[in-house]
Amino acid sequence: MVAADQTQDQGAGQPGLLDRERIIAHAGFNRWLVPPAALAIHLCIGMAYGFSVFWLPLSQSLGVTAPLACPADAGLLNALFTTSCDWKVADLGWMYTLFFVLLGSSAAIWGGWLEREGPRKAGFVAALCWCGGLLISALGIYTHQLWLMWLGSGVIGGIGLGLGYISPVSTLVKWFPDRRGMATGMAIMGFGGGAMIGSPLANMLMNAFKTDTSVGVWETFVVLALIYFVFMMAGAFGYRIPPQGWQPTGWTPPAPSTNSMIAHGNVHVKDAHKTRQFWLIWAVLCLNVSAGIGVLGMASPMLQEIFGGALLGRPDLGFADLDGEQKKQIAGIAAGFAGLLSLFNIVGRFFWASLSDKMGRKMTYLTFFALGIVLYASAPSLAHMGSKIGFVVAFCIILSMYGGGFATVPAYLADMFGTKYVGAIHGRLLTAWSTAGIVGPVVVNYIREAQIAAGVPRAQVYDYTMYILAGFLVLGLIANALVKPVDRKWFMKEDDGPAPAVAAVTGNHSDVGSGGIDTKVVLAWLAVGIPVIYGVYQTMQSVVKLFQ
Repeated sequence: MVAADQTQDQGAGQPGLLDRERIIAHAGFNRWLVPPAALAIHLCIGMAYGFSVFWLPLSQSLGVTAPLACPADAGLLNALFTTSCDWKVADLGWMYTLFFVLLGSSAAIWGGWLEREGPRKAGFVAALCWCGGLLISALGIYTHQLWLMWLGSGVIGGIGLGLGYISPVSTLVKWFPDRRGMATGMAIMGFGGGAMIGSPLANMLMNAFKTDTSVGVWETFVVLALIYFVFMMAGAFGYRIPPQGWQPTGWTPPAPSTNSMIAHGNVHVKDAHKTRQFWLIWAVLCLNVSAGIGVLGMASPMLQEIFGGALLGRPDLGFADLDGEQKKQIAGIAAGFAGLLSLFNIVGRFFWASLSDKMGRKMTYLTFFALGIVLYASAPSLAHMGSKIGFVVAFCIILSMYGGGFATVPAYLADMFGTKYVGAIHGRLLTAWSTAGIVGPVVVNYIREAQIAAGVPRAQVYDYTMYILAGFLVLGLIANALVKPVDRKWFMKEDDGPAPAVAAVTGNHSDVGSGGIDTKVVLAWLAVGIPVIYGVYQTMQSVVKLFQ
């Protein structure tokens, strides 16, 4: 940035290929090209949700057909460096934790840098980290070094997740001030859809590469890294930012008196966390995600344990009464349930975020919490009644609101704090996700274990959990109700305007961002739409088993 400023001061030279100044849109640019660029990145990094597809093959990477067990007294330190026995699924699962801890922390740390340098540079670095992390993990699998996998995908890949996740937020909010929720919903639904596409693709690749001496995972990582790199680079170089002062043709910003919940100014990123509103919205996101993420992670065993033989048309058989073959059958049916929840997680991101443009962000979250409380509290009754359809519908709605919470929060922040630093503020807020990623699964998993240890029947082990998660949503409802407009004292002064490079772009912008469907737009949307259709098709094939 310093070098770019010096170049401008000297009046010579051109901005670098990745510099913010290089991606300011010119006349003829269509703003509908930006959402598919964001989707291209989010669909790739969203595979983080689908990494569990690798755990079982990796747990027998040496034995190939069966795990080569480590000594009974071997601990985690041994697992990190051993080359003589296979890893346990629990040791591999730490990579999943690293993903979301690093996602939240890297987004918080480098969110301000992203706002200064622009989304192209952030997307470029995200591609290097995510895809480079996959290659390092492939080396870790090949040499059987777990620490390399943790470092590659968990740490370096996790940083790529954070930068890739927030890279489009500020840009989309600025391109679509008239449809903030819809724009961010389009991009962020891609993160939920990444596993829907990546998991079946990974399975196909592992089967293709599997041999008598290899489970095919390291080869799959290499291929995925190459595919993702192409898509993420296309997305990064597809980003453009609007010129200073640009607004959609024919759109007039609402007057301050029209909606007091929409800010008419900007709060600096260094001040946002000092406001009460930031921490209330942090609590809103954390509580909404805590309730949903625990269920999402336990969806398959939850359905199997609650309904047992009823999934096979044998309501007289509980889960403990099933034999090995029957348990295998209901596991396949429960996979359809997990797939259906993932699909509603994705659709909810676009549906609820778009609806929030009409309802308002605060009212949308009120709906999430009020409806969620009812659904969680009624889930045990639906289970005891044996209402499989009612239970499935309830959790599909719950997971749609879980996804909708992620997609709506960037627009909520833009409403509260303005658009100038919304990407950086959103990055800091994502620490709520990191917290929820620990709280939600811990509540669900440990209460389940405690109930089983106490001798509670499997069909009832989730009852207390549902009531506790409903309690989380009560707290979220209160936090959301307390959100008020930000005090004017926190808004920046007029002379604290945008960076010089952006402010320097002036003049008539009526030809920037306008335009409907054209060839470029169609091709861009097809590039991301075809993989999404493939993922939906694969998911629906699993869902069919659920209702047979």
